[in-house]
Amino acid sequence: MPDAKIKNMEEFSAVSGISRPTVSKYFHDPDSVRASTRARIEEALKTYDYRPNIFAMNQNRKLTNNVGIVVPLLADPFFAEMARSLEQRCIDAGYRPTLFSAHGDPDLEVEVLEALRSLKPAGVLLAPLGRASYRKALEKFCNDVPTLIFDSSLDELGLAFVGSNNVQFTSHISDYLCRTGEPPCFFEMKTPANPNAHRRRQAYIAAMETFGHTPQVISIEGEGWAFEEIGRVGGHEALSRGQFSTNTILCSNDRLAIGLLTACYEQGITVGRGPECKLRIAGQDGHPHSRYTCPPLTTISHDYDVVSMHAAEALFAAIDGHVEPWKSTRIEGKLIMRDSA
Repeated sequence: MPDAKIKNMEEFSAVSGISRPTVSKYFHDPDSVRASTRARIEEALKTYDYRPNIFAMNQNRKLTNNVGIVVPLLADPFFAEMARSLEQRCIDAGYRPTLFSAHGDPDLEVEVLEALRSLKPAGVLLAPLGRASYRKALEKFCNDVPTLIFDSSLDELGLAFVGSNNVQFTSHISDYLCRTGEPPCFFEMKTPANPNAHRRRQAYIAAMETFGHTPQVISIEGEGWAFEEIGRVGGHEALSRGQFSTNTILCSNDRLAIGLLTACYEQGITVGRGPECKLRIAGQDGHPHSRYTCPPLTTISHDYDVVSMHAAEALFAAIDGHVEPWKSTRIEGKLIMRDSA
């Protein structure tokens, strides 16, 4: 093994005795060179332990294979699962995905998009922060780079969107809860991080009025993405004040519900459907860990695979030049009945 480290494609071409254009052609598409040449290049790669800088190569191309995937918070299991699914679809389609998290920070979200520009991406799959996002910065980026918005729509900007149907989510699970017990109260953050929460509250109120019940919304203090702790602290306060007028609680999302379940446990309140149980609690999202709460959480779940499929296919079509007007695609959720409600 030679001691000197090969730094770039020019040096690799020189030591391998294969022309620079042929080497470049191989790295862009190995099948584009003759089998005998390909074998020589691959043997030289082993000998000199050289791997090209893909990003540097891409800067010299008008259109790259790079696709950016941007989520608000990768520590959130929902976004981790969506990112995993989208990443695999990009790889399967021949793209090179790069994953970014905005960490709930609108300034960082803009920095991420500017960093993506330097990669000259073929396209971007973006789940924006939502309420906190800088709309003008997002609009400018999306005008310059083919971008598919998922999870949290920005309807006022007219951007293509794929996500779940929040109205159907909340209406469907509200109907189930009303048919199987007392009508639910709605448990939410006063200042939600994501506009999906507003749509769910509105859908809950409309559903209660349709079913002939009086809606009750309990809005707790809290801001940001620490939903479990916000739900736990706000749950303690709401329980102590007797704010829940019925024994059934529908939470705005599963992470708030997990926090409320913890508050109930800490106060010795049993949750479930049995005669000894004092409360029923349900969530929304199909959080990957909702099956493992105690008791297991009743929820209405995103169809992760279908959402990621529609999002990826819409972006790939745009990259390929299909310029028909993009539309918002909203996928219905699936009710998952478990012991908590």
